[in-house]
Amino acid sequence: MTAYRDLRVALLGCGSVGAQVARLLLEQREELAARTGAGLQLVGIAVRNIDAPRDVELPRELFTTDAEQLVLGADIVVELMGGIEPARGLILRALEGGADVVTANKALIAAHGPELADAAEQVGAQLSYEAAVAGAIPIIRPLRESLAGDHITRVLGIVNGSTNYILDRMDRFGDSAEDAMRVASELGYLEADPTLDVEGYDAAQKATILASIAFHTEVPVEAVYREGITGITSAQIEAARHAGSVIKLLAIAERLTAADGTEGVSARVYPALIDRDHPLAAVHGGKNAVFVESEAAGELMFYGAGAGGIETASAVLGDLVSAARRHVAGGPGIPGSAHAELTVLPIGEVSTAYQIMLTVRDQPGVLATIASLLAEHGVSAASVEQSVTHDEEGTATLVIGTHQAREAELAATVEALRGSDAVTAVTSVLRLEGNS
Repeated sequence: MTAYRDLRVALLGCGSVGAQVARLLLEQREELAARTGAGLQLVGIAVRNIDAPRDVELPRELFTTDAEQLVLGADIVVELMGGIEPARGLILRALEGGADVVTANKALIAAHGPELADAAEQVGAQLSYEAAVAGAIPIIRPLRESLAGDHITRVLGIVNGSTNYILDRMDRFGDSAEDAMRVASELGYLEADPTLDVEGYDAAQKATILASIAFHTEVPVEAVYREGITGITSAQIEAARHAGSVIKLLAIAERLTAADGTEGVSARVYPALIDRDHPLAAVHGGKNAVFVESEAAGELMFYGAGAGGIETASAVLGDLVSAARRHVAGGPGIPGSAHAELTVLPIGEVSTAYQIMLTVRDQPGVLATIASLLAEHGVSAASVEQSVTHDEEGTATLVIGTHQAREAELAATVEALRGSDAVTAVTSVLRLEGNS
């Protein structure tokens, strides 16, 4: 067997993931060469500050502040800088030079994935981003390759470990939202500004990527419906438990048929009730899991660590080995497949069910009034339960479970309930997900 020349690998960024990627490239060079058929030579690491402290000790001579010069002549560029710029410009420059690119930059792929994929396809290079969604869990490549010949109907998953940790503590240990967030912050699950996680922005970026790959359609992040977990209360957690459910922040991508017959896709992120018998209900702590439903393969679940330096480095190395093998074998990289051009449908076209928690006047005729309002909007009740009576206020708490209906009809029903004299407050509205 003829030995292939060493492949030049340029690394952009040396944070917790980048440092582990560099360490593994140096320590496992012979093993990686045996797997790829070519040596992988780490030619440099671009950083802002060469003298910044790092968890991993690496040769100082590898570091440079000149990222633009580093990508020139590289065979494979690994981008782990994060953010949009200068990462986007450096990746485009690398692709234009014929280099393959591996990135874990979910924000960049969500915002500019089609542009980068087109640039790679024009020169036959390969753009890989397994680590951009769900850390160490292999989900991009299965969707992109293993299931490319199948008809995927729905992808739903827990793709943000921080929010899963918070909701899990509230469910299993009875923490308040404030206490759960404090513990999550102390353990490093949350940044100083947790908005990206708790408001669902991080999960929405990942939903964009999953939807685009699963349905071969460009799904811009602006089209993803998003709600975070900041409104989730202990009362909602308790009501969910009583109903045999658990609350999870879900990223959902789904094929839909609109009311006018238009075939399209939905991408959305929100806290939802999921039955405790569903596999996603058993995802605890900071773990991630993605549940895929397809016509031929049926139901599949991918579970594991959604973050962490060494864990995410595993996904990066997998993409790096794949890119190296392409160089050795020859031929163009695997192109993107976002050419189905399905319509991205608004949230109003989604069919789901609701759990609605109301504070109502404790007097005769209230249930009849509520039932009439549901019927007027084409929504039927699956269950009605009076959970608490507030004698001193003359009110009671009702928990209504609805049958499945279009989101637009359900939302209109909730607005009608808010405007009813029989209802003093709509205290909680949660969707039910996970049922086929």
